Amino acid sequence: MASKALKSKITNAAIFITLFAIAVFCLAPFVFLFVSSFKPGAEMIRNGITFKLDINNMNLNNYKLLLEGRDGIYLYWYRNSLVITFLGTVLSLFFTSLVGYGLAIYDFKGRNFLFILILIVMVIPIEILILPLYKLSISLKLIDTYWGAVLPFAVSPFAVFFFRQYSIKLPRELLDAGRIDGCTEIGIYFRIMAPLMLPAFGAMTILQAMNYWNSFVWPLIVLRSNNMLTLPIGLQSLITPYGNNYDLLLSGAVVSVFPIMIIFLLNQKAFIEGLTVGGVKG
Repeated sequence: MASKALKSKITNAAIFITLFAIAVFCLAPFVFLFVSSFKPGAEMIRNGITFKLDINNMNLNNYKLLLEGRDGIYLYWYRNSLVITFLGTVLSLFFTSLVGYGLAIYDFKGRNFLFILILIVMVIPIEILILPLYKLSISLKLIDTYWGAVLPFAVSPFAVFFFRQYSIKLPRELLDAGRIDGCTEIGIYFRIMAPLMLPAFGAMTILQAMNYWNSFVWPLIVLRSNNMLTLPIGLQSLITPYGNNYDLLLSGAVVSVFPIMIIFLLNQKAFIEGLTVGGVKG
């Protein structure tokens, strides 16, 4: 028994050390980013990557320059990213949850074909879709608008697949009970089934918000004016062949992490539960 207890302690210690090492490895870039955002950009070019804390050389000038410099353009980029992320996430959750729920609950002709089609679309690279989506955006006059950055990817095949897998486990008895009480199919979904799918909504909120917040290729194509750019594009524009503005780049990158961090902290429990339950049900 003592041998088993000792072996268990050694195993737990090894797991803890391994996970701690992984956590340090993952957090190191964020620590460097945060520390460097208080230093002059020229220092990073001169000294390279360093975690040295030189209090005398650290100040808030980068953040003041970020908010006040270049006519406050960073605030426009931040606003654009917030609006696009909010609109895209809300629309994606609404449409993909309805489609996934319908594929899981209702038995209709062509259901399996639609599900297979969704699986096929999941493996198609975005590069193949860019040209037809760009032509469609021009036809609908969506270029350089929020909707142009949101609508083409509002219905994510992965989100549909995820909601479908999660909805399979929903109790059919509640569906029948709602019908007996005279509730419409839409009413059953919003009043009965949707509250049961909150873990799935929490997980997809994080994933879809991250996708829209970090999206670079498609917004770069459809957004033209400087005031309409999103944060990833705007921050990328600070790196040019003629010079790199690390002062704004580092401080801007730090501030850009906050919205996703807040979304994750608010939905982390539902995120874990939703991915776990949705992943084991088939």
